[in-house]
Amino acid sequence: MNPRIPEWRGKRIWVIGASTGIGQATAELLHALGATVAVSARSASKLQATAAGMERAIAVPLDVLDHASVMGASERIIGDWGGIDLVLLVAGGYNDMRADAFDLDAANALVDLNLRGAFNCIDVVLPQLLRQGAGGIGIVASVAGYGGLPKALVYGPTKAALINLSESLYLDLRPRGIAVYQINPGFVATPLTADNDFPMPALMSASDAALALVDGLEKGQFHIHFPRRFTNTLRLARLLPYRLYFWLVHKVTGL
Repeated sequence: MNPRIPEWRGKRIWVIGASTGIGQATAELLHALGATVAVSARSASKLQATAAGMERAIAVPLDVLDHASVMGASERIIGDWGGIDLVLLVAGGYNDMRADAFDLDAANALVDLNLRGAFNCIDVVLPQLLRQGAGGIGIVASVAGYGGLPKALVYGPTKAALINLSESLYLDLRPRGIAVYQINPGFVATPLTADNDFPMPALMSASDAALALVDGLEKGQFHIHFPRRFTNTLRLARLLPYRLYFWLVHKVTGL
């Protein structure tokens, strides 16, 4: 559904949300494969530590909640590179919330980070990609966006919105020569999942997640999801009638 990427040498990749977890691991892997990489996140010190070990990398701090900050980062990166081949939107957050402990402030903060932050980034990068008539954008959502899950009262809807967003972007951008990737990880061992107090089936490391993500990019896949033994189970479960779907989720999670 997207062009294959047979070679990373010479590719200019901007990873937004690269200070830890999947974003950091993916940036490091792409650099190891020959790409030139820009790493962005809020923590300047973590970014510098990430970029320090990479010869063809620049650290460009930003806050996805601050449109001017994202614009400034884009201007610096495009100014240095003259263009861009791939933007990966990995930045996001998680909170554990159920209906009996709904917190509006926390809900709005997560919507801002996971969804409005993505819109801020898209607003900045789309004009450059459209001018080029080439390049790509990848959006990291989550398997939690496939269907309702316990403890994901706000997180799940924000990720469902990102899934819908990537589908809409594909319809608009692929005919213009721009690749779009929808990236849905399962459980990955990152700071976001470190405090989870429930079973995490098929938990994988950030480095293994990066390998799966990059493999999907290279193959030109639109829907990149991993680990497949877990993600495909959730996809199939979503085809069940609601009565069976809710029963299965309750049985598996115990919640």
